[in-house]
Amino acid sequence: MSGLLLLLVGVLSLLVCVLRRRIRRDNEPPLVIGWIPFVGKAVEFGRDAQGFLLQQKKKFGDVFTVLIAGKYMTFIMDPLMYPNIIKHGRQLDFHSFSDSMAPVVFGYPPVRSWKTPSLHEDIQRAFKLLQGDHLCALTEGMMGNLMMLLRQDHLGRRPGAGPGWKSGDMYEFCSRVMFEATFLTLYGIPQEGGRHDGMDELRKDLFQFDGWFPWLVAGVPIGLLRQAKTSRNKLTRSLLPMRISSWSNRSQFIRRRQELVEKVDALKDVDRAAHHFAMLCGIGGNTIPACFWSMYNLVSHPDALQVVRQQILDELKLSGVQFSTDTDVTLSRDLLDKLLYLESSVNESLRLSSASMNIRVAQEDFSLHLKNERSANVRKGDIIVLYPQSLHMDPEVYEDPQCDHKGVLTPPSLARPSSRPQNPSPISHVFWSSIFSFLLTDVPVRPLRPGQQRGLL
Repeated sequence: MSGLLLLLVGVLSLLVCVLRRRIRRDNEPPLVIGWIPFVGKAVEFGRDAQGFLLQQKKKFGDVFTVLIAGKYMTFIMDPLMYPNIIKHGRQLDFHSFSDSMAPVVFGYPPVRSWKTPSLHEDIQRAFKLLQGDHLCALTEGMMGNLMMLLRQDHLGRRPGAGPGWKSGDMYEFCSRVMFEATFLTLYGIPQEGGRHDGMDELRKDLFQFDGWFPWLVAGVPIGLLRQAKTSRNKLTRSLLPMRISSWSNRSQFIRRRQELVEKVDALKDVDRAAHHFAMLCGIGGNTIPACFWSMYNLVSHPDALQVVRQQILDELKLSGVQFSTDTDVTLSRDLLDKLLYLESSVNESLRLSSASMNIRVAQEDFSLHLKNERSANVRKGDIIVLYPQSLHMDPEVYEDPQCDHKGVLTPPSLARPSSRPQNPSPISHVFWSSIFSFLLTDVPVRPLRPGQQRGLL
């Protein structure tokens, strides 16, 4: 009897979804809803977001709406429309999306609630500790940790390590070094000194979770993604307050976040740990791929690599610094700003590899001004998504958009539209500082012989 009742409830729920299925109205973008109620195109989007969006663009043009896990997302694929869209500041909001998405993805309670009345504002103010003089301290710590790891693991400075070249996967190399250096810089070192145990396992858990991230953002419950849930639980347990408090040399930013979440009685220790996990995921999940692609593109083009390295050495010399792998280098903001070719190489690498999305939520029904006299009606609660990758791969902007290493040798002041944000978020300050620090370490790297597997060093 209970089985029959469950079947009846399921059939009725399906019928309600079908009857309430959205119907396109006048002047609304083309609607792509798929054949599965509520789920829509979540599976295709989660599997290959970029390929899916390009396929829809060919069918429907630059503007279309897609049902993804119960959410209607309107994608804007024409960058020339962006200036008009961002003028709708009153009707379009980002925080409502992030406030609902982040707790579900990372596993902590909403930060805007009566139980945590000032937590959201306090956390936003804490991001100032990633800017200005505070960022210089983080950069110095990051550079020191990078050099320590590279000396011990890759420059033969660890007892028993032999000299000479080593071969390996370049992404593995970048991810190992950057993950551990980021962890040490933000969360500190063990109380007894040295390095944390289990870094490789944590790193693998982070990237396994990151692989499921598009599915989680699309609204797929984490209970249906067993691997994602297991990885999230492991990473959260590794950042429990009791563990972090025992580590020394924690960054001021992390110490401040600890104070904020620990003073909220409504939060459990696992909730506080989830906040720290979200920060690690936000920084590490973006910095590591960017470092890999920056290094890969430079090593693949020796002429560009030589120009970048020479400018680094020249600027260090002008600053009175004699660089060597035996000494640490302090990076000032002024010095980083002078490394134009290094910045340009990172810009170009991000243009070729980044597929980020800019998301806003419609606060009311209104007409969205697109370009010239063109507009499209959107509904309250719809998610508006800007997709800059369509500009980065436009052959009218880039002569050879798939392989344009000439952009590496173009100083940012003369370059075409880049991936670096003009008004960067607080986390992006650490993001850029970490990439520059990594590339500045000047570890000798060369590709394997022609014909050997790409991505190896």
